[in-house]
Amino acid sequence: MAKNEDSRFSGEIQPLFPGELANLIGERANRAAAASRFLDYRSRRADQTLRRQDSDLLLFREFLAEVNVITGDLSHEPAAWRLVTWGLVEAYVKWQISKGYAIQSVNVHLSSIKTYARLAMQAGALLPQEYALIRAVQGYSYREQSRIDSRRKITRIGLKKSEPVKITPEEAALLKQQPDTPQGRRDTFMICLLLDHGLRVGEVAALEVKDFNLREEQLRFFRPKVNKEQIHHLTKDTLKALKAYLDHADMPHNGLALRRSLRNEELGASGMTERAITARVGFLGEKIGVMGLSAHDCRHFWATSAARHGTDPFVLQEAGGWSSLAMPRRYVEDNVVSNEGVKLD
Repeated sequence: MAKNEDSRFSGEIQPLFPGELANLIGERANRAAAASRFLDYRSRRADQTLRRQDSDLLLFREFLAEVNVITGDLSHEPAAWRLVTWGLVEAYVKWQISKGYAIQSVNVHLSSIKTYARLAMQAGALLPQEYALIRAVQGYSYREQSRIDSRRKITRIGLKKSEPVKITPEEAALLKQQPDTPQGRRDTFMICLLLDHGLRVGEVAALEVKDFNLREEQLRFFRPKVNKEQIHHLTKDTLKALKAYLDHADMPHNGLALRRSLRNEELGASGMTERAITARVGFLGEKIGVMGLSAHDCRHFWATSAARHGTDPFVLQEAGGWSSLAMPRRYVEDNVVSNEGVKLD
């Protein structure tokens, strides 16, 4: 046996050629990345986003169980996606329509499925061909929504409302006129932040005492959805509400700015949850005859009012904390008088 052949059986570790070594390193890197794909993705997302996605995938899992496809945890386990096909995803979309889910909710649920299907493909649990077919499953456009809704009885299941509750300027003024009690002063302050500054409910819940600069009449806050810190000049109404909240010692000395409700119009510990804020806004709306009001409806009012007064779309995008011009342009375009300048004689 030749010397170089003897070395194969000598028990010695043979050196790898540079190309073989690079391939081995690459394969190991791929396996490591695949194993941590879900964990890495979820570590980069906001808690609110993860809660929504978990809820979306739980609903999909319930549908799969109905058609006798049993999976594991779709939010955390790549292997749970091995039985998912584009046909099941397509059927799930149709199933939601038959159940009466709002079109916006259907589209959001589908987006979550596509996101995690991509992660499962990268982790090796889904074939690239299957993922490509899943990615091709389509939701519904705004134009299609009205046609679909006209043909079914139930159209509003899900968290998304088909249309925001519209607030008139008169109703906005009434919402700001709360009783001169600890809860009333907090409510006025909270409503001003929503109506005058267009803050998202999560952004209001996260505001801290240190975020307000009374001397500069400014609010500095963080928008987690676009990962950006902003400064707003406090409006006249917000500044007045803030001073009342401070002068009566309603605002905590530090920590979260909004305090929880107790009985008899008193306030408890700091830290109103997003759910509590939304519920409170709904309650305040009912008091003035506006039913179904949510904190997000206040943001719609703010953007609509800004557009009606001629705010530039780029300015509105920046002030509202949107990542693209699509949403602010929609507000501006919706408030344009189509026949402005048309002359008939």
